[in-house]
Amino acid sequence: MKKSLILISLAILCASCSDFLNIRPEGTTTALSLDHSKAENIFKPVSAAYAELRSYGSHSFPYIGCLEVTSDDADKGSTPEDGASMKQLDEFRYDGANELITEQWSAWYNIVSAANNAVSQMAMFDEELTKEEDKATARQCVGDAKFIRAYAYFRLLTMFGNIPIIDKVMSSEELASQKQAAPEKVWEFIESDLSDAISLLPDSWGKAYLGRVTKYSAMALKAKVHLYQKEWNEAAQLCDAIIASGRYHLLPDFRAVFSIDGENSAESLFEIQSSDLGKASGDAAFNTYAYVQGPRNNTPSNMQGWGFCTPSESLIKFFTDRGETVRATTTFLYSGSTTPEGDYISKDCPNPVYNGKVYTPSSYNDWSNNGYGYDYNIRIIRYSEVLLMFAESVARGASGSFASGYTAQMALDEVRTRAGLASVEPTVDNILDERRAELAMEEDRFMDLIRTGKAAEVLGPRGFVEGKHNLFPIPATQLQLNENLNQNPKY
Repeated sequence: MKKSLILISLAILCASCSDFLNIRPEGTTTALSLDHSKAENIFKPVSAAYAELRSYGSHSFPYIGCLEVTSDDADKGSTPEDGASMKQLDEFRYDGANELITEQWSAWYNIVSAANNAVSQMAMFDEELTKEEDKATARQCVGDAKFIRAYAYFRLLTMFGNIPIIDKVMSSEELASQKQAAPEKVWEFIESDLSDAISLLPDSWGKAYLGRVTKYSAMALKAKVHLYQKEWNEAAQLCDAIIASGRYHLLPDFRAVFSIDGENSAESLFEIQSSDLGKASGDAAFNTYAYVQGPRNNTPSNMQGWGFCTPSESLIKFFTDRGETVRATTTFLYSGSTTPEGDYISKDCPNPVYNGKVYTPSSYNDWSNNGYGYDYNIRIIRYSEVLLMFAESVARGASGSFASGYTAQMALDEVRTRAGLASVEPTVDNILDERRAELAMEEDRFMDLIRTGKAAEVLGPRGFVEGKHNLFPIPATQLQLNENLNQNPKY
């Protein structure tokens, strides 16, 4: 069981980061009382920014509601009477009062705040430290902070479209007067942060910093940023550089990718770190992403969760029609079945199937009140997605010289071969279908439908309205706090 996280040292320090604000809790973070002349303090503000990524609001129940349950791959799950706000998302009946949307906005801006704080703190370290090697460490940490900030803004922009750019620590009064920036300006800001991160971050880290982002993490996220803007050449070139580096490869066993032992593997470019630290109670650095999706009313208690975000009949049929077996056995966790690790999922669970990608064996679930999935890292960017982004970009017209020697066919075949599937022509539709199969239940499908213009066709029968649900509403609480914010169309 993993017990060594780069984020643990500041887990408690960061726990109340959003509590001090009396207005706009998305806007700033606490100023850490640090001695900037001591090198041992350098990483603490960065650790606090990493810790914000584990928050409930950013990567747990609200996250799966907004970015997975809204898709055709997932249903609300749980029981019919539970999760009213989640049901609104599932049926496209939400507005600016939806609490899960509100929590997403606040949580992403809390991450921005923590990253802004880290950037400003690094400047103080650079000024007060005396050794050049320590100054260099502080400058390098700016890369972590800018990656984290860019990631948060990527989520905010794709979800809400019209958002303020907060690039420094501000007072509550300053925050309440910020205006929304044009989306193209936010894209530019994200790209600038990622370019800085690429130049500042190293190729890799030692075991002491397991899970810390690298230059290649920033390149992968930047490739995705270009993909969303239909900038195929830029996306392809970045993916090509990652492939050509030789640092990453697909694990032979698809199931191992999502195991506890498979965390931070050669397939991982960015994961949200989570651990119960091997404790049965007390302080720990865990996230509840897996827990809220665990089988509801299962036994024993450490093998159950809330049961939300269950695979849809549409997704199951899609897998069946494709002849999927390798990925299906990992993606779907059926009630009344026994896992290869020996855990029985009760036939009396209220849902017929659960998200198998977040399954964690009972031997890892030590927490005294439950513990299901507390050791599960959230996979945000995997090497298979890099391959598929490359294939899609080339299929859509990216051209040039590729150092990896890869073609769209080679990249697509590599993903399909692991899944036990034969080669198919690398058309855009085939590659998008491969994304759906490979990344199912990983919070990509809904935004893929939006960015490719397929949402109305696929989600229209569920209530999706083109020109409205392409963006989420600006939370009503934020409109009250800042009169300069304008609501998105049709809300």
